[in-house]
Amino acid sequence: MGDKKNLQEYCVILTTCGKKEEAERLARSLIGNHLAACVQVAGVTSFYEWEKKITKGEELLLLIKAKASRYDRIEEFIRENHSYEIPEIIALPIGGGLKNYFKWMDDVSS
Repeated sequence: MGDKKNLQEYCVILTTCGKKEEAERLARSLIGNHLAACVQVAGVTSFYEWEKKITKGEELLLLIKAKASRYDRIEEFIRENHSYEIPEIIALPIGGGLKNYFKWMDDVSS
């Protein structure tokens, strides 16, 4: 497991998109602007309430791996570039992991 110093330095940020093109555009831009080290995109089925109706929809989940210090910039980027009125933006701290992976994250997102 990574050292304790990593507990608050890195996070995974979740957001979803309704279209593949938007998910890929956001992922490439986050990487290209060095806001995130890695973005994984996976298909999910979401159930949620919107405008007083229970909704089921096929979405793409973006798992954005980044330095926690970049969260504010990533949130702002997603809010400005996302098509949803209220996009999901949730940050989860990384509690540990492979030390070399964190070093790689530092190298590519500097």
